[in-house]
Formats: sequence, structure tokens, C-alpha cells
Amino acid sequence: MHWKPIEKPAGRTKWTANLEDYDKARAAFSWEDVGRELMPQGTAHINIAHIAADRHAEAGGERVALRIVDRSFNVETISYGALRDLTDRFADAIRRLGVPRGEVVASLIGRTPAFYIAALGTLKAGAVFCPLFAAFGPEPLRQRLSIARARALVTTPALYRRKVASVRAGLPDLRYVLCTEEEAIPEGCIPLWRILDAAETGLPVVRTAPQDPALLHFTSGTTGRPKAAIQPHGAILAQYASSRFALDLRPEDRFWCTADPGWVTGTAYGIVGPLSVGATLVVDTEPFDAARWYRILEAERISVWYTSPTAIRMLMRAGDALPRERDLSALRFAASVGEPLNPEAVVWGLETLGLPFHDTWWQTETGAIMIANYAATEIRPGSMGRPLPGIEAAILHRVGGRVEPIRAPDQEGELALRVGWPSMFTGYLNDPESYARCFADGWYLSGDLARRDADGYFWFVGRGDDLIKTSGHLVGPFEVESALLEHPAVAEAGVIGKPDAIAGQIVKAFVCLRPGNIGTEELRRQLLAHTRRRLGPAVAPKEIAFCSALPKTRSGKIMRRLLRAQETGEPAGDTTTLEDPAQGDR
Repeated sequence: MHWKPIEKPAGRTKWTANLEDYDKARAAFSWEDVGRELMPQGTAHINIAHIAADRHAEAGGERVALRIVDRSFNVETISYGALRDLTDRFADAIRRLGVPRGEVVASLIGRTPAFYIAALGTLKAGAVFCPLFAAFGPEPLRQRLSIARARALVTTPALYRRKVASVRAGLPDLRYVLCTEEEAIPEGCIPLWRILDAAETGLPVVRTAPQDPALLHFTSGTTGRPKAAIQPHGAILAQYASSRFALDLRPEDRFWCTADPGWVTGTAYGIVGPLSVGATLVVDTEPFDAARWYRILEAERISVWYTSPTAIRMLMRAGDALPRERDLSALRFAASVGEPLNPEAVVWGLETLGLPFHDTWWQTETGAIMIANYAATEIRPGSMGRPLPGIEAAILHRVGGRVEPIRAPDQEGELALRVGWPSMFTGYLNDPESYARCFADGWYLSGDLARRDADGYFWFVGRGDDLIKTSGHLVGPFEVESALLEHPAVAEAGVIGKPDAIAGQIVKAFVCLRPGNIGTEELRRQLLAHTRRRLGPAVAPKEIAFCSALPKTRSGKIMRRLLRAQETGEPAGDTTTLEDPAQGDR
């Protein structure tokens, strides 16, 4: 690996990281201690909403929980006390409607106050909260609402008319649609703010146990029927601990998570994690725009920032002039989520923003960050880091129905986690067979291929179905994409295996260029030569195609199967998660 480890940057205000001594913290850690910290009276009854909102309101309700920035940069603030009262009212309102404990309340909405009120209010009532993508069309929404058997939906009048009204007749379980705006409420819908005004505050939070269902998150559904992963109320223990350790959050921070409300990150770290710590959550209601983002970083004095590799690459593509116009000195920690972070992006952050991006690894099914690069330890660009305290990770080989750990360093295998962490999903809704296939011999099998070096750092290789087999070699697309991103002309890259009669597959790259570069034959030759020098002829791409954009999921992950379908003419499968590349934040 030619990238040098990166130490914590000098020149900014010094601070003591929450995880200052990694080995000591791992040795002393227990989930029971985390539980006692959050719930001194015991965790037999633990409710996410109580810990995220009410606990801080009881300690001093004027502290700001949310700062919501609208299109014109006006800011609406909601204190922890106000958040407690608003979520109390939502819980009382859905109880009065007849939404019983354990039923699903879904949201189809952007980053507005109603999203946060509905999420925590649902949990206070003992119901299950299920966020959905506002970008989905009617049929994907019908499918997910049907699988969830959602009893209520929180949305806007415009989204209801465009995406739900035409399929509502096929959703017999959906009894209540709560619209968040007063204007022209559609027939058959209920104005949310009106029923909130009539509801009460101060009612007791429903007593839920650690394993009681709290959140329902749909996987992206890139192949086959989407699966709904169930997360329990006890997940907040891992979301709290990872917010402190992996994101270095503390109560005085202003935290910005750019995640879309429809994905798990938008709940785990767009609501639960930072609020459980007591930080102030900054929310931008608008889509990605590089100039706008830098303005928010400066004006809101963001201290901790969690975003996606796609967004980082888009910022890189926008150039270095914009950040130089802004005072970003409040920013002390930046991290990424959603897909592997290319080494070039880590170094770009250090050179342009004055601090590197810290990659993190987790999945919908894990419920919280499992592996990360930490504030007080060196970063090895391209590595996802080391496991959090309380998490045991390993590299395994599957042998029949069993698994065998790989002890030697730098050997590729499947990344697995020892079961038992609090945010581990407790099932796929109505799909026990798929759930059972995720486990073997006490390990959760992630489906991601990785390796672990001699110092315990984990390195992503690829998804099992993304690996390229060429002339007897196994090639991970991420390695080739990262090498291409090192070239100053390249903004983004997607790599696939193209069928070949002799080699089985050859490595083909699709490349998006930075502004000012043209996809000439000469540049193609330069890129081929660059990757051969960097990777060797067996791994380097044999073909390069220039393109204006890469297909991505709404979570920002490159959809390599669509690139493969373009080459082979084979069906691409479900494309409901395809996104406009300009909306690359997760």
C-alpha cells in the first residue's frame, strides 16, 4: 500500500478524544456499563425516544436539539424541551387514532420537523417507525407499505397525491394518512398539526424492553424483493456508544449528518445517535449543492460532520476554491458512510479542509457503526479501520454450512461479526429463512469480502457478487476504482467484469472526468498506463469508457450491476433505488 498513515492533524484546537486509548477502551468495555450510563435505573425497560429526547429535557430543556436550515438559510430551532412535548403530542395523537403498540407508522417525507417528531413520537407510543424514500415511485412504495402492513403514514399532500393516492386502495392496512401541511389536505387524509394541537403532553412513555421492535428499515432491494430489517429499542446502546467512539461526539457539538431520511443512517445517526449524546443536530432541508454545503459548514459552525463518499467525491469535483472562501475552523472531525472511502478522498480532506475523512463500516442489519477510524489514532487511507469496543470482527471462509476463521493477516475472506451486540437486527419481517442464512456458528455473515492486516485494520475488497475473475485472478472493483481516482483528471469511476471468451472476464472501467478534462484517446492511454503502473497488468483495466454520470442507488452506492447489464444485455433487475447522481448524499 503506497498511502502513508495519517496522524491527527496539527494546527487546530486540541481536544481529548472520547476514545483516546483504543486497546485500553476495548479491554475495559462492557455493554452493561453503557446501559447503566444511559439508564441508571436499569435497562429492563428502555425506550429510544425517552433516551434521545426526554432524558435531556429533564436535565435542562432549553438546550437546542435541532437546528433546521431551510432553502433561504433561515433556521428553525427546536429545544430538547420542545422536542419532548411535540413527540408526546404525536404519541398521544396516534394512540387516539387507534394505532396500537407494535403496529408500523411509516414516513414519506424530507428533512422537516415532522420527520423527527413522527419518528420519536411513534417510538414513545410503542409503535414501530419505518422511514421510506420520498424519491420512490408509487409501486415501490406500495410494495414496502404492504410488506410492513403500515397502519399510518406521515407525508405531505403533494407526495400523497403523486405517489400514494393511486395505490392506496391496494393497502387495506393503511388506515391513517397524516399530512404535514395545512394547504389543501387530500380527501381521506388527516391534518397532522391539527391533531397535534388537540393532543396532550406529559403522558408516560410506553415501557418497552430492549428486544421490543422499534425501527423497520428496508434494504435497498437492488436484487429481488426488498427485505425489512427489524431493529429493537436496545439498538440505542450501540448507536450511543458508536456516536461517542466512532464520531467522537459530545454534548457541546453541532453535528451534521447529510443522510437521506429514507435510509438507516438518516435514523441511526440522523436522529438517535447524536440526540442520545445530547448534541445539537443541524439539518439541511435541501438537496446537495457544494456551495450551499460549505456555507452551512461555516454559518452553523459544524464541529462533527458525517457524510457519504459520493458527496465527498462531488465536493472534490467542484474544486478547491469554494472551501477556501469559508471559515471551517469549527470543524474538528469528519467521517464517511455508505460505501468504501477511496484513499484519495481521505488525503483530499486533509489537504483542502485541514483534516482527513474517517471511514466507517456498517450495514442496515448491524444497526450501528461496527468498524471505524478514530479521532485519536492514525488513519490508513483505504482502510475501514478497526472494530469498536464491544465488537468482535473476523475474516472467515465458508466451508459447507460452517465457517472457519482466517488467522493469517492479509488473507481475503468474508467479513463477519460475533453475534450479540445490541443493535443487531432481530429479523427480516416475515422472512425467517433469509434471516437464518445471515448466520453461522455464532457469526453474522456480512456478505462483504475484506482482509485484516497484521495490526488489526480491516480493508474492504468488495461484495462477493462484485468480484471479477480474470485469467485466474480475483480482482476487487474498489481497488481499481481507487487507483483511477488517484489520477487528477478522474472524478469518479465504476469497475466491472466484462465477459471475455479467453480470460473469462476482463476488467472494464467507466470514468467520469473532472471539469476541464476531455475524454480523448490520449487520456484513455494515460489512464491505462497509470493503472498498469499502480496495480500491475493482471489487475489494471483493459478497457476504459468515459461517461457523464454513474448509476447509483439513492444511498450513493455505484450500481455495478447496471453497468454490467449495459455491457451484456442481461436484465438489470429492480431499478427502483436508482438516483439522480446530483443527489448523492445518503
